[in-house]
Amino acid sequence: MTMWQVLILAAIACFALKLVGYLIPPALVSRPTPARVANLLTVALLAALISVQTLAHGQQVVLDARVPAVLVAAGLYALKVPFIVVVLSAAVVAAGIRALT
Repeated sequence: MTMWQVLILAAIACFALKLVGYLIPPALVSRPTPARVANLLTVALLAALISVQTLAHGQQVVLDARVPAVLVAAGLYALKVPFIVVVLSAAVVAAGIRALT
């Protein structure tokens, strides 16, 4: 398969998933249990994405400058610091660690 074929298949799959979402009756989603599962699933997927992007390099787990940067960002975010300050602070921490190593 070429890259374009994979891209077109991925686009079709995304469209199909979105269409299935519209076909789910609103009464099903508005009940407490499915709504709670959907909310928790969103948080779990975001946490998994952050973990993989922070700790993975190919098939290996790597502890580099990204880990302290994410920890700084999480701490500042918990303190309700403005988002742009959180991002800039994490970038400065990562750049500083990479400059020292």
